[in-house]
Amino acid sequence: MKTILNIIWLVLSGFWLFLGYMLAGVLLCITIIGIPFGVAAFRIGVYALWPFGYTAVDRRDAGAPSCVGNVLWLVLAGWWLALGHIVTGIAQCVTIIGIPLGLANFKLIPLSLMPLGKEIVSTDQPFTAR
Repeated sequence: MKTILNIIWLVLSGFWLFLGYMLAGVLLCITIIGIPFGVAAFRIGVYALWPFGYTAVDRRDAGAPSCVGNVLWLVLAGWWLALGHIVTGIAQCVTIIGIPLGLANFKLIPLSLMPLGKEIVSTDQPFTAR
């Protein structure tokens, strides 16, 4: 079932969201200071390409720098990426078939707003990263 949902997701919204994250990552990597934010954008972009079967968990070793980085991320790229997930999620929830896809979009909103200090793991083992 995860594979079917991922293929439908890829066709309907995953590819475009992936491109948005890749664009944000490239723009953020232009400066040396923005490289950690660009890496986070690339990591979430791959997750946005194939989201079913994976989840985001908090990293225990993330501290105050990731909190400060999340505030900067929110201003620089997070708000726009989250807005893309909101619009896409609402559009997908219009149909009954699209409801699981819309819910996956809504699941990605907190991660798109504050990605630093998070790790993406398989849903089969969400606590092994801790």
